[in-house]
Amino acid sequence: MPKTTNTPAAAVFPQAALQKAQELVVESYLSVWTGPSGEESSGEAVARHLEATVALLDTDGWIRVHTYNRERSSGGAGVDLADDESMTVKQMLRALLRVVRNEIESDVDIDPRRTLSTALRHVGEGGLHGDTDTAVVAGYVLDRLIQAHTGSASARATAWAERQHRTHADITALLCAGARFARTYGPGQESAAA
Repeated sequence: MPKTTNTPAAAVFPQAALQKAQELVVESYLSVWTGPSGEESSGEAVARHLEATVALLDTDGWIRVHTYNRERSSGGAGVDLADDESMTVKQMLRALLRVVRNEIESDVDIDPRRTLSTALRHVGEGGLHGDTDTAVVAGYVLDRLIQAHTGSASARATAWAERQHRTHADITALLCAGARFARTYGPGQESAAA
């Protein structure tokens, strides 16, 4: 059974887990450190991305999964988007504009909390502490850590983070361990130490 705890990242993901994750990285078919651009990301860049993700989740909050709200997505109560052949084009446009207006007005009520995957992506989209490549590479790193943690070759960090018993502290522990891993084993660490 996977461990869930509020203890520090070093206790949940000890050095032995990081070493096992490094073995998995070495055995990987494709380079874990190369993102969609085809360029390699440094361990330091990935670590900064992961730490910025922790800060984002601490600020906006973490949520295990977002749920689909059918009432909100249909424009709220009282808006009928039925395909009625008797409607004129003008009536259809008015109904569509009502739905769009309701959507825009309800954006104020959007839950600011983020899942692990959306937080990683948003840090990359923000461009200040990462980019698309570091977001993807950070995901690869977290996957290897979860594989080392669970002993399952098919384990993925996003699925692990979405388990019902997972907590914000668990996600923070994973992200902090990922940053430690990236700084320890990531490319460019030799030159950073010099």
